[in-house]
Amino acid sequence: MRAQPKASRARTAETFKSWLIMLPGLILMCFFVWEPLFESIRMSLYKTRNVELVRFVGLDNFISVVTKDDFLQALQNTFSYTFWSLLIGFFLPIVMAILIGETTKGKGFFRTAAYLPNMLPGLAVIILWSAFFSGEKSGVLNILLSGLGIPRQTYLTRAEWVIPIIILIATWKGAGATTLIYMAGMAGVSAELYEAAAIDGATVWQRIIHILLPAVRKLAGTLLILQIISVFQIMYEPMVLTKGGPDNASLSLMQLMWQYAFGGSMNYGKASAVAVIVTLILLLMTAVYSYFNRKESDWD
Repeated sequence: MRAQPKASRARTAETFKSWLIMLPGLILMCFFVWEPLFESIRMSLYKTRNVELVRFVGLDNFISVVTKDDFLQALQNTFSYTFWSLLIGFFLPIVMAILIGETTKGKGFFRTAAYLPNMLPGLAVIILWSAFFSGEKSGVLNILLSGLGIPRQTYLTRAEWVIPIIILIATWKGAGATTLIYMAGMAGVSAELYEAAAIDGATVWQRIIHILLPAVRKLAGTLLILQIISVFQIMYEPMVLTKGGPDNASLSLMQLMWQYAFGGSMNYGKASAVAVIVTLILLLMTAVYSYFNRKESDWD
């Protein structure tokens, strides 16, 4: 009978120690994540003067934002960014991981080469690629194409090209880190499966289809939703490359939020409203993904 209170006190002490260990992280999370989030929600419901709350206006900021043409254009562009990102950037890291994983020599070199763009500052990457896609005769791509007899093109001023180009640049910079994550997932595959496949006479393609891809399926699902969240936050690429042009053809929701907050009007209420809308869209997408992921787990 006496051992039970001692065991209970021991569990309480362990629980208390665990909370003490987590306390610094929880405090930092509340200060840097939850407090700004709730403050943004509160600010979106007020008329503001810079960061000062002037008057409660309810949903007026949201109504004012969503009824503007630039919001609808930015929303459409952001979904277009997401589409092109999934088309261009989702499968590329998987392919790179498979190719590097199947390489017998120089894996370290190829891993370093794949990750190298991630180590470059984002602004430097944008300036580098802006010189490559420059519409002037001195643009690198125009110089290369001129040797084939193709006339000079203005790539970043054409509405149908600008979003795929921006996504191509973002993919070039970010694909290496995702490749290493996939390689880590593939490294966890049991060597016995490969040996059994080799004994059965499986080809490289059959090993990829029946062993590697099923092994990284859930990892790919997680990285998919993280990629969508990242693309929804795209801002400095279109801001530096095109300033949202031509004719708002590359304007993103995050860039629109920046324009409300710092672009002249200094309307933090409307900027917060855009931020809340983006958050709600991402929460909805995450909930839909989680729902289908649970359904898939139940079927398995």
